[in-house]
Amino acid sequence: MIGVLLLLLLLPFLLYIAAPQIRKMLSSGVCTSTIQLPGKVAVVTGANTGIGKETAKELAQRGARVYLACRDVQKAELVAREIQIMTGNQQVLVRKLDLADTKSIRAFAKGFLAEEKHLHILINNAGVMMCPYSKTADGFEMHMGVNHLGHFLLTHLLLEKLKESTPSRVVNVSSLAHHLGRIHFHNLQGEKFYHAGLAYCHSKLANILFTQELARRLKGSGVTAYSVHPGTVNSELVRHSSLMRWIWWLFSFFIKTPQQGAQTSLYCALTEGLEVLSGNHFSFFMVSFEEQKLLILMKSHLSIFSFITCAFGVLSKKLLPSPRSQRFITVFFQQFYSFNIKFRSMILLFFFLNFILFIFYTAGSFFLNIFIGV
Repeated sequence: MIGVLLLLLLLPFLLYIAAPQIRKMLSSGVCTSTIQLPGKVAVVTGANTGIGKETAKELAQRGARVYLACRDVQKAELVAREIQIMTGNQQVLVRKLDLADTKSIRAFAKGFLAEEKHLHILINNAGVMMCPYSKTADGFEMHMGVNHLGHFLLTHLLLEKLKESTPSRVVNVSSLAHHLGRIHFHNLQGEKFYHAGLAYCHSKLANILFTQELARRLKGSGVTAYSVHPGTVNSELVRHSSLMRWIWWLFSFFIKTPQQGAQTSLYCALTEGLEVLSGNHFSFFMVSFEEQKLLILMKSHLSIFSFITCAFGVLSKKLLPSPRSQRFITVFFQQFYSFNIKFRSMILLFFFLNFILFIFYTAGSFFLNIFIGV
């Protein structure tokens, strides 16, 4: 009983100690580009909250004329005013855009094309996640309709303007969840089977496939396209899931702020010389000394993990695993190495922390039994 109490007392302490390093790994630096954007025009979808708001704020800070393309116009007007006050840039404009309705998308594009002569940056940021099964105004499953098809149509309608404004860029905000995505052509609208979490993953995979094909078709045109994983960010994206909101609250110490989450989008929108990487997917974009340290850290984690694995193998007298176990281990490590380096580091850190907790618990119980007799 005392050992359990000690474990419960140590867990928050260890998490508190580890939190800054975990958050630092997840934050992955900031966009260091110093480029200014006077005379440039940018459109950011879903810019009335979260990552979109922070992205629009940074673009406005650099002098761009920024359009907040949002479904909730009233909320967007308040955000636009906030950005104007903070940046001193009065060229922050709000326009109605409901990505769940192709009529609204076409109306936005028509108005924008009549109003502006140029478009240099299009950031397709808006999205929905884990919402109950529903369809858009045009009958598309909501995740695929909003996250992919809505932005697909918007980009298509603005493409000629982007070509006329070269060099210009399209940034599609995707997610690490795309690894779980599949394009089920026989069930695109989720009518045969539906899972809210997987539907989100499917739409994020569609974002990446769209980016790759768009970049291929636009090669040599002066328009480049990039998809990004912003990281795990504390935003309103999880509003449809009580479980996700609870998890986000529970692990809030380790989750990115919207400002941190916006950095990869800004990196792809602003960094000079990125044209040769058009079509690529960016996740934890900063390749710096910090990343080299992470490589060393990961090797350290791998050594510890290997040691623990061998130790448990010896203790269980299973030095040579069965063929079935070998297949499982092979598949596990193939999946493990498909993840981003920093995600892998975090998984290994999780195992390491649990190992430390196990040692503390065992040692505590041992000494309590000797000295106290419990």
